[in-house]
Amino acid sequence: MMPVDARVLRLPGMRRVRQFVRAVTEHVTAADRRHVKAVLPEKAWPLFAAMHPADQCHVLHVERTAEEMADEASLTREERALLARCALLHDVGRVKGDLNVVGKVFAVLMMHGLPSWGKRMACAEAHHLWQRPGHALYVYCHHPAIGAARLRGIGMEEEASIIEQHHEPPGLLDTPVLRILKAADEQN
Repeated sequence: MMPVDARVLRLPGMRRVRQFVRAVTEHVTAADRRHVKAVLPEKAWPLFAAMHPADQCHVLHVERTAEEMADEASLTREERALLARCALLHDVGRVKGDLNVVGKVFAVLMMHGLPSWGKRMACAEAHHLWQRPGHALYVYCHHPAIGAARLRGIGMEEEASIIEQHHEPPGLLDTPVLRILKAADEQN
């Protein structure tokens, strides 16, 4: 098999291809689980565990990227700890069964290719099989708010306020933690 030139993987659109390949090939290791348990408070472990395994791998990549970015940003120890928690929890609004790999591919294609149709199809509940694509679209679009609500439910208000904004365009009032989380998520 011919090796892929690393420059090809940096082309626009290839980020999504790389995400897909990671989603179907990677898995969370025992060392990853130990790391998550060391970083997150015990009350957050069930939220992490409820995510689809592909999302668990994704958030671990985001956390590693965010750590590298934090090295250059002169964050305090408290800000670095907050950033690590936010990176590991930023997709807790997507749980196993709501948005799997196929559902995410569908949602990305719809929301980037036919956004007005995607918004019309989105539905918060999926009581029937034919509603599942609409539910996947809803979760894809609203997972920051869903995740923030789950975090507020366990008393993690500071993380919730950051995660709720992680898909909004960069803003002048973004904290360094939010700015790094957005950039790290975008790279992964």
